[in-house]
Amino acid sequence: MHMIDWNGYRDQILAGVGGLGRLTPDTTRGYAMLGGAGAKTARLDARTRELIALACAVTLRCDGCITVHAKAALAEGTSEVEIAEALGVAISLNAGAALVYSTRAMDAFAALED
Repeated sequence: MHMIDWNGYRDQILAGVGGLGRLTPDTTRGYAMLGGAGAKTARLDARTRELIALACAVTLRCDGCITVHAKAALAEGTSEVEIAEALGVAISLNAGAALVYSTRAMDAFAALED
């Protein structure tokens, strides 16, 4: 059993985005343009872009992004170990961000002592 019904959830997200698109088509059209911009340059292949998207989705804690990009990564032939490695980058980046922000917390504390 999985934590979430990812396929059903993805369908719900896509339906919700479709509904929003009917209410504000320029917004969703602009979003689609952003998503497709990298594909036009062909500097990174689709598999690499999907691995980056999955790592970003984890960093942003976006379940909708996770389910959409996991499916897209699979469609591009991405393996489970490649996804795990990309997620390792996300884990490392989040730890690094916490480390950097810890210095800010220490600075704020030090400022209180001044």
